[in-house]
Amino acid sequence: MKKHTEGAAENRNDRYLLFQVLFFGAAIMINFILPRLAGALKLPLYLDNVGTLLAAVLGGYLPGVVVGYLNNIINMQGNPGNAYYVVLSTMIAACGTWLGRKGCFERFWKALLTIPLFAFIGGVLGSILTYLLYGYGMGEGISAPFARELLESGKLTVFWAQMTSDVVIDLIDKGITVVLVFVILKLIPERVKPCLWLTGWRQAPLTDDALTDARRNVTRSFSLRGKIIAIISVIMVCVAVVTTVISYLLFRSFALKQYTYSCNSAASLVADLIDPEKVDEFLALGEADPDYGDIEKRLESIRHGNPDIEYIYVYRFTEEGVRVIFDLDTAEVKGQEAGSLIALEEYLEPYRDALLAGEAVEPLMDDTMYGKLLTVFKPIYRSDGTCACYAAADIKVEDIHISTLNYMTKVFSLFIGFYIFILTLCIWLVDYHLIYPIAAMTVSARKFAYDSEEALEVSVDRLQHLDIATGDEIENLYESLSKTIAETVGYLEDAKNKGEEIAHMQNGLIYILADMVESRDKNTGDHVRKTAAYVRLIMNKMKEKGIYADVLTDEYIEDVVNSAPLHDVGKIMVSDVILNKPGRLTDEEFAQMKGHTTAGKRVIASAMSLVSDSSYLREAKNLATYHHERWDGKGYPSGKAGEEIPLSARIMAVADVFDALVSKRSYKEPFSFEKAMDIIREGAGTQFDPQIAMLFVEAEDEVREVTRTHEVLLGPGNEIRDNG
Repeated sequence: MKKHTEGAAENRNDRYLLFQVLFFGAAIMINFILPRLAGALKLPLYLDNVGTLLAAVLGGYLPGVVVGYLNNIINMQGNPGNAYYVVLSTMIAACGTWLGRKGCFERFWKALLTIPLFAFIGGVLGSILTYLLYGYGMGEGISAPFARELLESGKLTVFWAQMTSDVVIDLIDKGITVVLVFVILKLIPERVKPCLWLTGWRQAPLTDDALTDARRNVTRSFSLRGKIIAIISVIMVCVAVVTTVISYLLFRSFALKQYTYSCNSAASLVADLIDPEKVDEFLALGEADPDYGDIEKRLESIRHGNPDIEYIYVYRFTEEGVRVIFDLDTAEVKGQEAGSLIALEEYLEPYRDALLAGEAVEPLMDDTMYGKLLTVFKPIYRSDGTCACYAAADIKVEDIHISTLNYMTKVFSLFIGFYIFILTLCIWLVDYHLIYPIAAMTVSARKFAYDSEEALEVSVDRLQHLDIATGDEIENLYESLSKTIAETVGYLEDAKNKGEEIAHMQNGLIYILADMVESRDKNTGDHVRKTAAYVRLIMNKMKEKGIYADVLTDEYIEDVVNSAPLHDVGKIMVSDVILNKPGRLTDEEFAQMKGHTTAGKRVIASAMSLVSDSSYLREAKNLATYHHERWDGKGYPSGKAGEEIPLSARIMAVADVFDALVSKRSYKEPFSFEKAMDIIREGAGTQFDPQIAMLFVEAEDEVREVTRTHEVLLGPGNEIRDNG
């Protein structure tokens, strides 16, 4: 079998990378230039999704979403509020890719049929989003002049005037956008278009027919792709729910504090403005008092300086009722005249005695005759210490609700946009790194034919030319599958010509296998010494870096190093046949092999019961039991994850795997030193504790020295293979 070259897939894609970067950079520039050109020409158009739609149709989901996302991020520099509309851009990109794959941009009339969908996203959803974010104030936006005309006609409310205006403007805008995209698509040569579709092949690119077969790969239940999408969605939704609830509670609490502070500040300013010695004169003379009008203007200035404040007034509470001293008019409610006597409102009854006594009261939030209000009363005292009156400021609680709704809308819109971006990226990566390679192997395996020598050659050639280079377990599986099938075919061909010779060899192999069973694992002696040396090296490096300094005492290090050779003691319970099997284990055999961890635990636990000082054996027990656990929780026997796994076992996991990789085994040839290091690096954060794995990789020279010291055979012959 032709040796697979790592990185071949990347080399195939590199020739298109620069071309794609330039094109999608141009798409971003189109999104940047056209809106500013429309503004300079005073056209009532947005034209901010031409590049997004172009990238989506020509490049696929990921480029379209990225261009749309960057479009809003770039435009955010001029107007931070543009960030909240990223959800619309990503939705347009996703719909554009889907419609493009359905052939909707191949004919002009089909392209025109897409306009209502894009207008619905930009016009209807965009208008609703604007309303939730800012309300409809008939500001200076592109659709504002038309909205004002509709409102002045008297036939529509503010909401429907703005909605209608947004939809009409967006229909025109998206119509021009679709036409521009269609024209540009026709100007691009057909031979160039396939180069613009963003691919990430980690294998030989599949033909259209093979890609269709891969996508239609029938599964017994939910597909792997669907499961991954579901997992990502569930995780993000859970994160979103938790984040949203926490954000809501924090923001509402913050908003309430801010509004209370505003009320307190306004009431304090009013209290400072009122001369308590003149309150009686104001009550008696009202506006006839020469200072009354000036104070009233200054009260208006206080309210004008704090737009959150709805009502400002000054009252005196008496047994007969409430005497009005100042009460500012609002657009909806005319204030009471000075000196007026009004009844004490019901919500103030619980505080009647305190108010009559001139005592301070906490901020109130109650239903009043003017709606639900947040109210702050500030007592104003005369020089003799008696209370002359109270200064008060009100904020409508509805304003707090609106602020909270606006904030939650921002959080939600940002999350949906980010969710679409992350989901698109994950699907793209999953397709090219997982789904397509697995599906390609599945299809090749299903089409494998043994009925003739020619069919065998074609089948092997088809499998080998998949050239999968994901750099992970998928690639390992592919190489193992290719090697196994190629060797199987070779054995079949050889058997046809050398049947008698193989028959003679069988007797010899039986004796050799019997020898191997009798002698059990011949590599164990070297393995335990080497892994102990790697363990000591790792722990010394950790101690130098101050990692787990409170644990890595000299005594602990010696306990772990001394107990390291016992990590595979449980293999004494494993059958020789399984232990020295030259090929892949069956599920039952692998289950028995995995049992060496729990068997080792039992052996060492029995030993621990016989000694008084068991610190040494305790670490031996941890090593024997947990050295096959994984950082991500997918190991055995207990499925522990992260720091649930004892530190000594996490260290042993790296040492054990590395030595297994670089050592010759009955079932495999040794990996090169560099390849083994790459596998350790790739396993950081998944199979291994990331800190331990990276320390091991960084100590490459020391590791190499340990390898030389123990005379590990990394390649053919007796010399260490060193590529650099």
